Amino acid sequence: MNIFTRNTLWVLFYLFFTAGPLFVLLIGPLPPSRDFWTEFSAAAGYAGLAILGLQVGLTARFRAVTSPWGEDTIYHFHKQMSFIALVLIIAHPVILFILRPERLALLNFIEAPWRARFAAISTYSLIALMVMAMWRVKLKISYEVWHYTHIILAVLVIGAGLLHTVAWGFYLDAPLKRALWTGLAILWCCLLIYTRIVRPFLMLRKPYQVIATRHERGGSTTLVMQPVGHAGFPFVPGQFGWLNVWGSPFKLTSHPFSFSSSAEMAKETIEMTIQDAGDYTRKIRNVTAGKRVYIDGPYGAFTVGNPADMHVLIAGGIGITPMMSIIRTFADLGDKRPIILIYGNKNWDGITFREELEALSDRINLQVIHVLEQPPKDWTGETGIISSELIQRYIPAPYEQHEYFICGPNRMMDEIEKTLAALQVPLAKYHSERYHFV
Repeated sequence: MNIFTRNTLWVLFYLFFTAGPLFVLLIGPLPPSRDFWTEFSAAAGYAGLAILGLQVGLTARFRAVTSPWGEDTIYHFHKQMSFIALVLIIAHPVILFILRPERLALLNFIEAPWRARFAAISTYSLIALMVMAMWRVKLKISYEVWHYTHIILAVLVIGAGLLHTVAWGFYLDAPLKRALWTGLAILWCCLLIYTRIVRPFLMLRKPYQVIATRHERGGSTTLVMQPVGHAGFPFVPGQFGWLNVWGSPFKLTSHPFSFSSSAEMAKETIEMTIQDAGDYTRKIRNVTAGKRVYIDGPYGAFTVGNPADMHVLIAGGIGITPMMSIIRTFADLGDKRPIILIYGNKNWDGITFREELEALSDRINLQVIHVLEQPPKDWTGETGIISSELIQRYIPAPYEQHEYFICGPNRMMDEIEKTLAALQVPLAKYHSERYHFV
């Protein structure tokens, strides 16, 4: 099955589980007909709830779902679909209030019937969830606190929404309809149970142990980890895993980091290089040998494998980590295909893996172009930021024959993607991995 067919099937699968519940309402005897806008309002509410329910599956890290698209794409899709669900769910009561203003009395939480209270709890929880997701950084909410509240609010949104539909019961009076919607609710619960109970239990049986730490340039720390009591897992260079350093796998919060080690060494050791960029990552440099950790992986579609005459790696800052996995794997395999690495940093002293990249240039066909924002006085190399003009100066034509990998700050990646599109590089020929999922 080719990539296009597989991706198309997944899109159809998603549409079936989001639009399907609406068609279920049309099975069997129908309630008395109402005006168009009332029916549209009901459809918006049901559709919004169905989309939110399936969001649990999008973030459950099923490899069959994430592999065709990439984890970062799935999470960005999850975020955009949540916006659509929010619009649909808010449209549901707003339309009803416009049609019959007396229904505004249902906003009185104390005197309103429970079916209206459930709707209010679901809607307010969804608004709070979206506000925290959009402005977490500006509100100075830590990732851990946000993650806990995100899960709690999501359960309230879906649970209260289901209770509202059952309590109102206008379209769910027939046993078959109730059974189908109940089955859908059970499916959502099973996804949640798998994510929070089954998978952590499986991870608990396959721990890793930190055997060494290395302090790298650029304020980064490399954790060298080996499997304990199991054979580990293989990965493809460019992939990443979810790391849990403190606590058991049942702890809600884990963090995604790219593997920086060679894929050829995966059964012996796995390395992750983590930059000090926040409360969690700042503590990584204090981890010592002997620490037991847990890794959920591998994930990601940011991988080599497509036919290409040359690999072009474009990295900014700590975006070098998946690139190092690719370069180290090529070195271990003795692969002599040409690699061009365009690597942007603030200054010369902060270039992570600087010395190793110089050594690897002698082992494989690797050309490294450093681009510095704050170069030293005697610097004769590239300065500023990675620009379209710089890319065309170093990358030989035909551009569409190469395979490109881009990882770094979002602004840099947006500019590079525009440049490649202008150079008529097919979308399938370049891969992007962004730092943040939320």
